[in-house]
Amino acid sequence: MGTYTEHVGDLDGSTARIAIVAGRFNDHVTKPLLEGCLEGLAAHGVALEHVQVSWVPGAFEVPIVAKRLAESGTVDAVVCLGAVIRGDTPHFEYVAGECAAGVMRASLDSGVPIAFGVLTTDDLDQAMARAGGQESNKGREAAVTALEMISLLRGLPGVR
Repeated sequence: MGTYTEHVGDLDGSTARIAIVAGRFNDHVTKPLLEGCLEGLAAHGVALEHVQVSWVPGAFEVPIVAKRLAESGTVDAVVCLGAVIRGDTPHFEYVAGECAAGVMRASLDSGVPIAFGVLTTDDLDQAMARAGGQESNKGREAAVTALEMISLLRGLPGVR
C-alpha cells in the first residue's frame, strides 16, 4: 500500500458545497463508503445541508452524473463512490476502466475537482476492508481529497 505526506494547510470546509455520486450496485459496500464520506466532510466543517447525494445504478453511470453536477455551478467539488468487484468475466475491466476515465474527463472538462472513491477490488473482502474495515474508509479519504483540492485550486491563479 502506498503512502504520502499529509496535506499541510487549511481544510476548512465551512463554505464548501459538495456533491456525492454513489453507485447502488454493491451498496453493501457503497453505503459504508457514503457514511465515511459524510463523516469526513462533517469533521472538516462541511454543513450537511451543503451536501447533495445522488444515487446511480452502478459505477458505469457515475461519470455522467458527476459531470452534470460539476458543470452545474452549484458545487465546489464532487465525490464519486462505488464498488467494482472482479468476477469471472472481463466485465470488471470495462466498468472499472471506463468509470475512472469518465470521472477524470468530467473533472478536466468542468474544471471542478472530482474525487475518485470508487473501489476496484479483486474480491469482497478487499472491498469491505476499504469501506471501513482494517484499511480505513476510502469514502472518508475521498472527502478529504475533495476538500484539499478545493483549497489548492482556490489558491492557484486562473479561472474560478
